[in-house]
Amino acid sequence: MTLQPYRTLIVLLAAQCFGQTAAPILVLLGGLIGAQIAPSANLMTLPLAFMIIGTAATTAPASMLMARVGRKIGFLFGSGLAVFASLLAALGVYQHSFTVFCLAAFLIGCYLAFLQQYRFAVAESVAPDDVPKSLSILMLAGIVAALLGPEVGRRFSSVDGLPDFVGSFLGLAVMMAMSFLILLLFFRDTEIQADTSAGGERPLGVVLRQPTVILAIASAVVGYTIMSLIMTATPVSMHELDQHSLDATTWVVQSHILAMYIPSFFSGFLIARFGVLRIIQSGFLLMLICVVVGWGRPELMHYFGSMVLLGVGWNFLFLGGTTLLTQSYRISERFKVQATNDFLIFGLQAVGSLGAGVLLATLGWNGVLAFSLPWLMVLIPVLIYAKKYLSVPQS
Repeated sequence: MTLQPYRTLIVLLAAQCFGQTAAPILVLLGGLIGAQIAPSANLMTLPLAFMIIGTAATTAPASMLMARVGRKIGFLFGSGLAVFASLLAALGVYQHSFTVFCLAAFLIGCYLAFLQQYRFAVAESVAPDDVPKSLSILMLAGIVAALLGPEVGRRFSSVDGLPDFVGSFLGLAVMMAMSFLILLLFFRDTEIQADTSAGGERPLGVVLRQPTVILAIASAVVGYTIMSLIMTATPVSMHELDQHSLDATTWVVQSHILAMYIPSFFSGFLIARFGVLRIIQSGFLLMLICVVVGWGRPELMHYFGSMVLLGVGWNFLFLGGTTLLTQSYRISERFKVQATNDFLIFGLQAVGSLGAGVLLATLGWNGVLAFSLPWLMVLIPVLIYAKKYLSVPQS
């Protein structure tokens, strides 16, 4: 078997192993740094909200830029921006400047919008039947990032002569530079042939009214919003409120991120075997159980169990939604649909991230969990509406 048809997948998998460390490092340290230098406790998770706002604000520009200049130039621009943002974050922490740190977090979020386009680049480079498995393989980069990112953040959190956590973001800059070099040396744009037999480009509103597109976007939005809400609050709740050690907090965050991506070893095959609808339904159920496990006065293992369930539920909802989306538009429509999809995902995810700090400060940990339930309920009518349009393979 030749690997040439999977060249794009292999290169982007390697680049994402380094590039995806940005989010875990900021998730682990953003709230902790905010708790130290933010002017108010209500603002301690604001850097994470700025990261997600940056992603939401850049999804459309990133997609449109790559429509004009190609994937490679767009990916290189994003990685270069990430190197600069990492150094700016180190400067913000060094100067105890909450404003500078929030700006750096926003720019890291901008970079993540470019990183999110990796999955669409992979989907465009393989045969349609290979899309679910290829996307799940690409998501395996998250396992490396889950181990490497928090470890870099923790190991370099204390460097002689520097304030705490400055070294963490200097280490992140190195990770971003590695991703840039891989893209520069090995990535090539895929030539896309439009399928003229499928008809011309449809108005965006027509595409978005398809039941499959509604379910695809809703699944990813619900998964990302709830994951962001709970994940953002967890390090602060554990370390600052419940006084768990940084090592214990790091372990729980790493476990969560591993749980987000380890299912990718088999989730693509599960989609092929059982159908995307059942995978999305399973993700919904896991998210619900996550809230139940974490409810009350959580001990370390409650945090751990809840965050693992959260990660697996996110994987099923996001991969299921992405797979369904790539099956629902024509080649000529891909950039505008991808941009709209990611804008909705990360725009609403920002609500979850920003709300985490306020909810945690005012209502506590259970308030964070309670706020996730209305988001889950949104998915129920969408699943019922779209079910008749999706065939479920017989098991």
